[in-house]
Amino acid sequence: MFKKLTMGTVAVAMAATLQVGAVSAQETLYVPSLSYRTGPYAGGGTPIANGFNDYFAMLNARDGGIGGLKVVVEECETGYNSQKGVECYEATKGKGALVYNPYSTGITLQLIPKAPVDKIPVLSMGYGLSAAAIGETFPWTFNYPATYWSQMSSILRFIDSQDGGIKGKKIGYIYLDVGYGKEPIPLLDKMAETMGFEVVKFPVAGKEMQAQSSQWLNVRKEKPDWMIMWGWGAMNSTAIKEAAKIRYPMDRFIGNWWSGANADLDPVGAAGKGYRSANMAASGTDFPALQDVIKYVIEPGNSQIDDASKVGDVLYNRGLFNAVVVAEAIATAQKMSGKANIDGSDMRMGLEMMDLSDARLAEIGLAGFTSPIKGSCKDHAGGGSIFLQQWDGENWVRTSDLIAPNTAVVRPLLEAAAAKYIADKPEWQTQTCN
Repeated sequence: MFKKLTMGTVAVAMAATLQVGAVSAQETLYVPSLSYRTGPYAGGGTPIANGFNDYFAMLNARDGGIGGLKVVVEECETGYNSQKGVECYEATKGKGALVYNPYSTGITLQLIPKAPVDKIPVLSMGYGLSAAAIGETFPWTFNYPATYWSQMSSILRFIDSQDGGIKGKKIGYIYLDVGYGKEPIPLLDKMAETMGFEVVKFPVAGKEMQAQSSQWLNVRKEKPDWMIMWGWGAMNSTAIKEAAKIRYPMDRFIGNWWSGANADLDPVGAAGKGYRSANMAASGTDFPALQDVIKYVIEPGNSQIDDASKVGDVLYNRGLFNAVVVAEAIATAQKMSGKANIDGSDMRMGLEMMDLSDARLAEIGLAGFTSPIKGSCKDHAGGGSIFLQQWDGENWVRTSDLIAPNTAVVRPLLEAAAAKYIADKPEWQTQTCN
């Protein structure tokens, strides 16, 4: 039982509807898509939305949907704005929404307290509130395949494997100065203490995304041994260009998985050669599932993508990966509930029992595409590992094996952060896990 919280009334703002198949609501699986094809981050939001939509369109065309029901994906344009994201949520939640994928840390933070009230889970895939990985505290929120904190720990683990280790080194952290960029700072500061390195922070305000000369003058002054970036949108290419201007060694500059897309490096070109970033899923189309997307969706002209050559790019595949996680949770929920037409509570159960193993990835045509994800009542992040990729001047090349997170360090910190989150919320409903 979850006690309802008081919610304010919000205005409704809807964008275009993308439906596949003329079937009634009772005969479909409804998945709203909080997309952003406009605004300063449209360069990232558009390919994500395309990959997300196209995977479901492929399942509808090839398999007739999931469990005999077509999937209806309805986009609502947020512009990456938290208020608009909440408006989209309120406008779509009553249509039988199974899950929300906010694709914004700001929107995620707004939806987390709504999820247990409306009994619709939130999947913030590799972003959002890291503490939501603690399933006991956040029964309705998931961030497969990994949290920002675990991703940061994997990046630090990689740096620690280079040049005699990270101890005694200076690590520069350049980040978008919003909730997203600030999210991993507690983990970074704590690991600086435990691993013996120094952190120097370089915040970038939204209005400075394309004007970072002052930050990089400070980088040149501080001379960090390594740079880590938590950027998004135009901030990324600008930072890499500025790093090249001061001749910062690119192979010591590592972005997170929102700072390593084709759209980030295409404008930089050869000047960015050597730059690294984390990733959660492979790029390219050399996977049977991607070939089916091309066959059933791209070639017939049933995608919104305006350039078919962009199928397989980093963010297109990430949106597709998000759809894979949702589709697998739907199928699991159908099996566990014994019904095809599931609701949000069933979907929560399906997400919690996520088991995207190597064998299952191979079965759905994505062998080697990503790290396995294993969820549980306690673990809503799945323990996913990352890999590093490197820009060769023209494209991304994978350059590392999977790098596991430092769970022994990260988990206690996440538990403490989860406890802090609910400390002033006496009515917050948790769950007990065996």
